[in-house]
Amino acid sequence: MSIHCTIADGIAEVVMDRPPVNALHVQGWLDLAQTFHRISADPAAHVAVLRAEGRGFNAGVDIKEMQNTPGFTALVGANRGCFEAFSAVYECAVPVIAAVHGYCLGGGIGLVGNADIILASHCATFGLPEVDRGALGAATHLARLVPQQKMRAMVYTCKPATAAELLHYGSIHEVVDKAELRDAAMRLAATIAAKPPATIRAAKRCLNGIDPVDVHRSYRYEQGFTFELNLMGEGDRARDEFVGEK
Repeated sequence: MSIHCTIADGIAEVVMDRPPVNALHVQGWLDLAQTFHRISADPAAHVAVLRAEGRGFNAGVDIKEMQNTPGFTALVGANRGCFEAFSAVYECAVPVIAAVHGYCLGGGIGLVGNADIILASHCATFGLPEVDRGALGAATHLARLVPQQKMRAMVYTCKPATAAELLHYGSIHEVVDKAELRDAAMRLAATIAAKPPATIRAAKRCLNGIDPVDVHRSYRYEQGFTFELNLMGEGDRARDEFVGEK
């Protein structure tokens, strides 16, 4: 199983661990969604930390699984899985802190963009390589991290942004050395966990309720273009090229 969760002292710690690059397969995205649903329903959880083991935070969907599965089962599954996981993070009844190291790509942006607070290591980078993969998606979430024109440039060029840039934009709470990332996230989580749980859960509902963008509808709109590109053959061509390079 690529998703692990423990709860102690009011803090739910969710860890993604799927070598070599934390590209989640369809079941991994669904498991991540179910993990956050369980956290929402558990009164012992006052706050959640989402982090990863390995070389980077998240490399998005498992493109090899998609290309090695006949028909469109894996493509549809990945789109549904990402939608469910992103939604579960956003709708989690308690605040979610994302602790990001290394690369955060594609689906990783969806997770981080829907988190409440982001901490990152100095080595962290954030990007959407979707255009190079014949797909679209998670610009909804990238737009929560960087200004509009920066987001558009990142989508068109597929060039990532650094943790320092996102700190400058105010979307990252703190940047630390990689070795200190988990401790920094857990310290912040402990501060939130010490607050009255009912008030914190009410605050989460309140802040989601005043969000100016409906992230669910916006992301689903993006996914429609992914399916359109796939029907045109662009998605399959780009994914075959990507798998061939590996």
